[in-house]
Amino acid sequence: MNDQLLINIAMILIFAGFLIIFLAVVLMFFMNIRGKGKVKGGGAVIIGPFPIIFGTDKESVRTLLLLSIILIILMLFVMVFYYLVFR
Repeated sequence: MNDQLLINIAMILIFAGFLIIFLAVVLMFFMNIRGKGKVKGGGAVIIGPFPIIFGTDKESVRTLLLLSIILIILMLFVMVFYYLVFR
């Protein structure tokens, strides 16, 4: 039962990630058609607890750094929760 719950949570998170990416691409497309949008980009690769962040401007890098820190804290919380509940 516990394994099925984890599989379901993982599938929901994967689906949510794809949905967010799809919505971001659609929004960028429509903003650029109207000429009101400016494309900025960046990315983060998280290897263990260490983020590698890159971007086209300082604002993107700051946002990605904040999101990476939040993701690492969330990851540590989930690991501790999993250890305490499912051991």
